[in-house]
Amino acid sequence: MGQEFFIKSADLEAKVRQLLPSQGGLGAGVDLTGSTQIVPIVDLTESAEGSNQRQDLQRALSFNTITAFNVINTSTTIVNNTGYFRLFGNVILKGTGDLEINVNDGASTKKLIVFAGGTSFQENLSFDFLVFVEAGHSIIVNSTSGNVTGIGCSRQIADIDGNLTNP
Repeated sequence: MGQEFFIKSADLEAKVRQLLPSQGGLGAGVDLTGSTQIVPIVDLTESAEGSNQRQDLQRALSFNTITAFNVINTSTTIVNNTGYFRLFGNVILKGTGDLEINVNDGASTKKLIVFAGGTSFQENLSFDFLVFVEAGHSIIVNSTSGNVTGIGCSRQIADIDGNLTNP
């Protein structure tokens, strides 16, 4: 027989309230408990969250959920609201110049990724990554030359609290 013990954790209690809104989270006088006994687990997380859609389907693209960009010899802000975003696309390098994808906090800029040109032949490179954007931050694509083109899309996959966004 396993041994039972009580768990006191504000983080765990908050997660239970988030995952089980239909149950009101933890009610008054109810504590989280643990046990040293091995118990098989059935994962009902998606149903408890109110979503029966698979996570990979929630990352699907649709006309209304993507924001397209095409940047040549200029700088363009592609994301300026909070949350988790997928950035994907292609870079076409036809000569000297760079394409930078940067994050800006309003005062300074940090480079997320840089594609450097300089060859005399055309090169096509792809990118696909996730980025978290905090309040007051933005994602900027900067092409330093007419020889460099950045074409792609951004799509919010979750809000700032990590709640998945359906297409």
